[in-house]
Amino acid sequence: MCWIIFVPRAAAKGGRREWTQRAVRRDLPVCLADCGPMHGEFGRLCVALGPLLCDSTPRIFQPVDDDGPQSVVRTVSRMVVNHSGKESEDSHSPQQTNTTQHQGNPASGLLPLKAPSSKTTLTEVQFGPMKLFKDPLQVLLVFAKEDSQSNGFCWACEKGGFRFSLARTAESALECFVEKHHDLVIIDHRHSRHFDAEALCRSIRSVISSENTVIVAVVKRPDREEASVMPLINAGFNRRYVENGNMMACYNELLQLEHGEVRAQFKLRAGNALFTALEQSQEAIEISSEDQVIQYVNPAYESIMGYQQGELIGKEIIEVPKSEKNKPDLLETINSCIRKGKEWQGIYYAKKKNGDSIQQNVKITPVIGQGGKIRHYVSINRPLNDNNKNEKQSVQAESQTDIQSSKYKDRRKGSLDVRSTTSRGSDGSSQRRHSSMARIHSMTIEAPITKVINIINAAQESSPMPVAEALDRVLEILRTTELYSPQLGTKDEDPHTNDLVGGLMTDGLRRLSGNEYIFSTKQPHHIPSHLATPLSVNDIPPRIAQTMENEDSWDFDIVNLEVATMKRPLTYLGMKIFSRFGVCEFLNCPEATLRSWLQVIEANYHSTNSYHNSSHAADVLHATAYFLCKERVKQSLDPIDEVAALIAATVHDVDHPGRTNSFLCNAGSELAILYNDTAVLESHHAALAFQISTRDDKCNIFKNIERNEYRTLRQAIIDMVLATEMTKHFEHVNKFVNSINKPLAALEENGGNNDEEAVKSVLTSPENRILVKRMLIKCADISNPCRPQELCIEWAGRISEEYFAQTDEEKRQGLPVVMPVFDRNTCSIPKSQISFIDYFITDMFDAWDAFADLPNLMQHLDNNFKYWKGLDERKLHSLRPPPE
Repeated sequence: MCWIIFVPRAAAKGGRREWTQRAVRRDLPVCLADCGPMHGEFGRLCVALGPLLCDSTPRIFQPVDDDGPQSVVRTVSRMVVNHSGKESEDSHSPQQTNTTQHQGNPASGLLPLKAPSSKTTLTEVQFGPMKLFKDPLQVLLVFAKEDSQSNGFCWACEKGGFRFSLARTAESALECFVEKHHDLVIIDHRHSRHFDAEALCRSIRSVISSENTVIVAVVKRPDREEASVMPLINAGFNRRYVENGNMMACYNELLQLEHGEVRAQFKLRAGNALFTALEQSQEAIEISSEDQVIQYVNPAYESIMGYQQGELIGKEIIEVPKSEKNKPDLLETINSCIRKGKEWQGIYYAKKKNGDSIQQNVKITPVIGQGGKIRHYVSINRPLNDNNKNEKQSVQAESQTDIQSSKYKDRRKGSLDVRSTTSRGSDGSSQRRHSSMARIHSMTIEAPITKVINIINAAQESSPMPVAEALDRVLEILRTTELYSPQLGTKDEDPHTNDLVGGLMTDGLRRLSGNEYIFSTKQPHHIPSHLATPLSVNDIPPRIAQTMENEDSWDFDIVNLEVATMKRPLTYLGMKIFSRFGVCEFLNCPEATLRSWLQVIEANYHSTNSYHNSSHAADVLHATAYFLCKERVKQSLDPIDEVAALIAATVHDVDHPGRTNSFLCNAGSELAILYNDTAVLESHHAALAFQISTRDDKCNIFKNIERNEYRTLRQAIIDMVLATEMTKHFEHVNKFVNSINKPLAALEENGGNNDEEAVKSVLTSPENRILVKRMLIKCADISNPCRPQELCIEWAGRISEEYFAQTDEEKRQGLPVVMPVFDRNTCSIPKSQISFIDYFITDMFDAWDAFADLPNLMQHLDNNFKYWKGLDERKLHSLRPPPE
């Protein structure tokens, strides 16, 4: 039997009223013909409430005022509320009757809805090895008044076969929850005049049984900016639902909640059973984190060891007193085993709180969690006595077997294992290596690369052979010293690139045929004893001042300044730039002192060098100042960083001999010996800069700053100067990209570019500020290919001439030729520039442009690359094409 419902529909022309009857059946969808304006609304209502209307007695709804779909909705709602009580055919008012679900009525604020009478089906849920069965979802809907949103959730509950109740007041909602303990509570948070949704949520949370209940707030659709959800979270809500009365939207929300938060809470509820088992166990159980911080001990542990939970939880295991009865290397063996993800079982002496030692059968099991990594260790300890002597002997035998298998099991041929080095040697040496490695595993201070290798080793042992072999290759790469530098020397690579990169990125010595090194004589530092009378910025000659008018532009011509200053551009440009950045004010030094310092620094640059002279230093200083004015850079650096950058740029090549590090190492120069063939020139530049700065008070710009500030400034200057060493080029660039550019790009993609705090956190962290400064001075140091074309060509000619002179001297002295392609008789300058741009410049400036926004530089770089490419395609070796 089914209900017969007459639906009013607007009549045709003439105003007649028609009636269309539709049957609403429990098991069949409703098919409605054209019912006019109320078709969609009434159809949805029928589908939602049809199952509730089934009854043994047929009824007929009398016609109501035709004021739209809401009149029908109201009438049907009243009938549904009273369908279990006696009702006359012409009744239109709700009856105060009880329902099968609740002893209540609409006047009390509770409108209970009957769940479907179909047979209840349980859902199987797997929780680790536990198999759980969950009843259908129980939902409490709290809406003060009926609207499309409440109707949508009612329909969704019916469609999903969920049990649900509808409450109109906060009091009835709380009463209903205490009685039914629903899995999910949905509270209308859109209107505050009916009840306080957050207060209701807090009241529900105060009920003990609400611990695993998911509570959702239905909120208004925001008109402007999104509001924070923290007030909702603080009130006890798990999530929010932005109002959407669409029935499928409500149904999808319930499905997501059921399979997400509700199911997770159901599993957590089942966890109580596991904790009960732990609490009742007679064996001592200890759970610790991956860092071996104690997280839990059970009552049996407290009873056996004499400690209380509060004394142990949060402590590292190494802080708990150890018994002296154990073998010296037992702890190392245990750590070595469990850190590889293997279970360890054996006899272990533990020290009780009163100082007594107790012999235990101990079983420690690593628990693999998120990311396939060890997240916990579970230790089960059982005291041993004379009654279980046989067990003790059995455990000892098993323990020895486990130790041996952990040492030799799954050692693959050709694998470079962290536990061995070159040869496995004798059993004794193998044992020593194993003991040493176990100590490394148990160290509290562990290098990140060691952790990486340990993780890979653990993954190797449970991986198929192809994966294990691939991991072997990974380990070989990780054990090299140059993780960031590309490997050279392949057959297909351009010899220009190989020679250029090899010459710039190699510090090591090349042995001569006689296995002896040629030592050069020390080159004296020409430091003038009498300096010209210092001038202020305002006293700069007009011709020089005019040349520097546009010094804040990237296209500033440093070569013109070199000519105007008679090869002393660094002093004049330095005075102007340092004044613009307020360096004297920061250092608290007179302008005369700064002038003297700039003069003595410039005097220590070799004017005979074609490239590495004070003009190059002035060029790098200009680029540094230009970069410091970019918005992103200003956001990242502090005033002390800016001052450090300007000073580092000024001194970064002071006393450069016009030869590369490789040349000095091969020649056995005193500088190479002093700095152990490592970053020879860069170390010398930084050291000499501070020596000549502090030698005479007249030019000591650091004299008046505080000690701590000086140390910070000195450290930053040294770090930036050392960053110009090309052997670390790829390391610096890759770290900059991975630590700064990628996080900033991720924030922008996720709409976080408006999140100033997140961006600021990336830009201003101490580690990232160091990376920004390194990248800044590196880009300034080799920015010639990004200069206007004429300047680019000029600098290319100068550096080529310096390399030609080095090759000539290498041949004269019989030294290994570091860069054979830079032979002045055969070298193709366009090819060398193309190689330099391809290998060093493009990627670095792409990264720097992404950070600092430098479109003009990138345009120059593109134009210059095309220029060199054009010359190379014409088989020209010179700087410029021949005149037409």
